[in-house]
Amino acid sequence: MTRVFVVDDSAFIRKALARVLAREPELRLVGEAASGIEAVQKIPEADPDLVTLDIAMPGMDGQQVLRALLRWKPDLKVVMLSAHTREGAEATIEALASGAVDFIDKTSFNLMDLDTMRREVIEKLKAFSNGKAQPAKRPVQSSVDRSAIQAAVARCELCVIGASTGGPVALQRILERIPARFPMPIVVVQHMPPIFTRYLADRLNSKSRVEVSEAEDGEFIGPGRAWLAPGNFHMVLAPSAGGVRIQLHQGPPENSCRPAADVLFRSIAEHYGTAAMVVVLTGMGQDGLRGCEAIHEAGGSIIVQDEATSVVWGMPGAIAAAGLADQVLPLHRIANELNRVAFLGANRVAPTLANRIGQ
Repeated sequence: MTRVFVVDDSAFIRKALARVLAREPELRLVGEAASGIEAVQKIPEADPDLVTLDIAMPGMDGQQVLRALLRWKPDLKVVMLSAHTREGAEATIEALASGAVDFIDKTSFNLMDLDTMRREVIEKLKAFSNGKAQPAKRPVQSSVDRSAIQAAVARCELCVIGASTGGPVALQRILERIPARFPMPIVVVQHMPPIFTRYLADRLNSKSRVEVSEAEDGEFIGPGRAWLAPGNFHMVLAPSAGGVRIQLHQGPPENSCRPAADVLFRSIAEHYGTAAMVVVLTGMGQDGLRGCEAIHEAGGSIIVQDEATSVVWGMPGAIAAAGLADQVLPLHRIANELNRVAFLGANRVAPTLANRIGQ
């Protein structure tokens, strides 16, 4: 059983979360606080496994409480509750960088019935309940035959990344180690709502040597840049006159996600085939699994983050368990592998991607 403590200055939010938690045998509410000061006083005695923490509170705000809690218990799992506003999005991105494991957009809580709130909130909390969001374990190979990987190096023209829970920090760890002259474009799907993706892109850009931006419909892609799919839009790549463009659309959500990694991965399999290097990072659920099946069939290469360094080994674990991963790597080795593949490939073959975009 996971012990949960709720911190929010809204009595409505505290009451609503208490009601849905009471229906969950795997989760037990062990305390509530209506302010940051009250939270830091009560939480050590309650000794929870998981804290839901409001970002915006008068006096001691969520950021300050988060830092205090992680000093007290570095492995404490803290899920931020954020409003869907510019201030809320900026503060949430900072909280994730400071050690929060995830966030929940609470803007529409007052419009939800208990069943809807359970789906939107409790299932996310269960991701941190004794590994419930992880797939059943099966034997996993750490890599395929090295000759096959080396053969793929000469073909790679594009890096594609999918991530969810824990993804913002993992993306920063990778992108800050990518050099400005990186010879491949990078396209990213991170599960996040609108506004949040814009501020995540801004933060990643401030921490990276490659330029990182939220994708816009119709943009050409090219080496040395990274594009992040905007919240509430699927992103695909498609050839067009003069190069390869980003296309955004609002087709139906897949895996309850928009953007979804599966949508992007399928377009990559169709247009790039063997020239794609796909990376699946930490995240709950199985988004990316079907897309990786298409990538695998098309001859592309697939790297997944390993269980030990993932916040939740749902997305990467599902792909590894299905036998689709060419390599299962800890987070700190993924950037090294991308650099190795990119620069060896650039030295071995003509720049076919550059030809496609007219460079």
